Amino acid sequence: MKFVESANSVLSGVLLPVVLIAVGIYLAAKLRFFYVLHPVKTAKAVASAGTGSGTSPFKALTVALAGTLGVGNISGVATAIVAGGPGAVFWMWVSALAAMSVKYAEVALAVKYRRTRTGTHGGEYFGGAFYYMKEGLSPILGSRAAKYIASGFACLLVSNSLLTGNVVQVNAAASVFDGIPGVAVGAAIAVAVAVVTVGGAKRVGDFTVRVIPLLTLVYILLSLYVIISGAERLGEVFSSIFRGAFSLRSAASGAAGYGISRAVRFGVTRGVFSNEAGCGTAPTAHASANTKGPHEQGCLGVFEVFCDTVVMCTMTALVILLSGVAGEDGIPLSMESYGVFCGDFGRMAIGASVVVFALATVICQEYYGMEALAALGGGKRARRVYLAVSFGATLLGSVMTPDAVWQIADLEIALMTVVNTLAVFVLSDGLPAGSFYINGNNKSRRQKIHKNN
Repeated sequence: MKFVESANSVLSGVLLPVVLIAVGIYLAAKLRFFYVLHPVKTAKAVASAGTGSGTSPFKALTVALAGTLGVGNISGVATAIVAGGPGAVFWMWVSALAAMSVKYAEVALAVKYRRTRTGTHGGEYFGGAFYYMKEGLSPILGSRAAKYIASGFACLLVSNSLLTGNVVQVNAAASVFDGIPGVAVGAAIAVAVAVVTVGGAKRVGDFTVRVIPLLTLVYILLSLYVIISGAERLGEVFSSIFRGAFSLRSAASGAAGYGISRAVRFGVTRGVFSNEAGCGTAPTAHASANTKGPHEQGCLGVFEVFCDTVVMCTMTALVILLSGVAGEDGIPLSMESYGVFCGDFGRMAIGASVVVFALATVICQEYYGMEALAALGGGKRARRVYLAVSFGATLLGSVMTPDAVWQIADLEIALMTVVNTLAVFVLSDGLPAGSFYINGNNKSRRQKIHKNN
């Protein structure tokens, strides 16, 4: 764990924030900040994304949201505040604004480079980061180098599905229950996951499209009730967030610089853990959508980051800071914070949300893992081995200590995000021109763009 901590101090503390924010700003400028300057047209692109039959764009979005909403929004925000102070919330916002353009780019590239499945599930689309790395980077780096990078990233996707997508989620779900052995919780989740994921993308989509919207609505309503109840302290809370992000107190001793660096590290890392922008997992879900085009599905990716971090994570952070609860971390901190305003009902509601969100995330991430395994050439035997290892990871996650879990999760997420974000940066010239159409005011320019498409 000392090695993991040392690696995290470099990857999560320096490389991840620099790469994500720098590439995010570059891509936002390249895309002319269309999602900020033209929110109505972006919303229309989101609404018009669907076409034909097959996996709908909305269903693909719910699958992606299943992989992002949940433990990252509840436990991740709590650990970020405990580790980095209230200022970590500000850096979550910064990373979200930068990550929106990265999410748009990786989703659009996934749709651009996706393939059509043959055989039993013929007609279905599939794809993801592995495919745009392999095909997109080949003309630039050579086919052999591109294949090695893509295969290495696919291996990271498989391990991520077992670690951050499984161990972290089950660990959080097990922490909800007092008096029930964690192994029992892990075993129950493993069985439920196996039943859903064996049915492939369609069954995963059917599950998430029913669960995620309702669960998200309940969580938002409960959070709004708490925020409105403590509205008189909101000014104080926002003040602590901005002071924590740029505090100059004790600057002579270096304490402020240390505090700011921790706020940046945990704010950005937990933000990425929550919305998965840049880490290359969500493109797997978005590639399966029967969408009108890369641009429209990319706009859904922007909405995903907005919903996850700007809305959900902010609500959780405000509730925790309004409650004033101290001495806790992770899920217990979140449950106690809601309990301050809503009593046992609040604790039970958040506990139930954590369990269902964790289940949805494990299902989604296991689907990602099997798709990455297939990209590596794994057949039925490899799938069976993967499912057996996944079952073991679920049991392991239910008994591990939270500190070890989060250290491993930070390292995995940071490594994946740096590799994928740099690949997206290299491929950014190949982004669909439809993104620039939003800002087109000249008729000839629009015609030129359509011709290029």
